[in-house]
Amino acid sequence: MGEDGPTHQPVEQLPSMRAIPGLVDIRPADANEVTGAWRAIMAISDRPVALVLSKQDMPVLQGTNPTALDGVTRGAYILTEPTEWPQAIIIATGSEVALAVAAHDILAAQGIPVRVVSMPSWALFAEQDRSYRDNVLPPALTARVAVEQAATLGWERHAGDHGTIIGMASFGASGPGGDVRSHFGFTPTAIAGAVRQTIERCRSEAQ
Repeated sequence: MGEDGPTHQPVEQLPSMRAIPGLVDIRPADANEVTGAWRAIMAISDRPVALVLSKQDMPVLQGTNPTALDGVTRGAYILTEPTEWPQAIIIATGSEVALAVAAHDILAAQGIPVRVVSMPSWALFAEQDRSYRDNVLPPALTARVAVEQAATLGWERHAGDHGTIIGMASFGASGPGGDVRSHFGFTPTAIAGAVRQTIERCRSEAQ
């Protein structure tokens, strides 16, 4: 998404890499997760690893140090947890984790407790035991919103049947970065709105 003319961004790149047998995908959210990614990579000697980094400036997120050092090696971890049981989970990778945290802050101000999960690696998360995976993504908590600036293929396994996936259903567009992200729904406000709608939908479906 940029201002340099007509663009067909490779929105299929991440799903394509995740479909390659034996390939480990790692998409860090900030500098601390990059450190965690290198720790994970150094322990892998029997298969290739794709380290996917964002080109734009990214903030160092509160809570990723030292949590990310272990969390990235496990593929996903709880980055932000409310003091009470969450009503929903926002799952994100890479630069979208910062958007998820900002959406969490909006929802917290509205009295809606939400968990934020950073999921830098589908492959590493899939290798964890069931108890760890269920601790990060409790099966009973079906109100989930997954956020990634890529094709949505495959995210249903983490968002679940009742969740919402904010991703790309087309190629990107050219224009000021903020305008383009807003157009495709990659803003804290849009994500917070999707979380509220998902919570309400899950409640109505449970009745």
